[in-house]
Amino acid sequence: MARSHLKLDEFLPYRLSLASNAVSQVIAQAYEEHFGLKMHEWRVITVLAQDGELTQQEIVGRTKMDKVTVSRAAQVLERRKLLRRVTNADDGRSLRLSLTAEGQKLYARVVPAAIELEAEVLAGLSEQEIAGLKDVLRRLEAAAERVLSRR
Repeated sequence: MARSHLKLDEFLPYRLSLASNAVSQVIAQAYEEHFGLKMHEWRVITVLAQDGELTQQEIVGRTKMDKVTVSRAAQVLERRKLLRRVTNADDGRSLRLSLTAEGQKLYARVVPAAIELEAEVLAGLSEQEIAGLKDVLRRLEAAAERVLSRR
């Protein structure tokens, strides 16, 4: 049966947004307080730590952040000597980013705090619920991407 009206508190996209914002706020506050990092900067560092050298466009694709946000985060991290940006040999219009030794050290310091915060946020859920949640989130993301690709 189709719904004829919308109750915002029961509207799944709204609930997902609230949950995402709340969790992101907890994590962003901790990263800023303890490591002087904004959430977008941490995401760039993490992707580079996991995937190695990437172009800014590859980071955009991997993180779903817009190109201006990635560019600004990269500039800040470069000024802090946490990453280096060099001209892409394959395409002189783009840059390749990689972590410096300092960036790798910072990543190694932040990871335990990130894992601890995740555990704290998920403390009220069982292992089975966490696995189910991850599965549901992956499926929702894939479904949203399919909808976007049709538009």
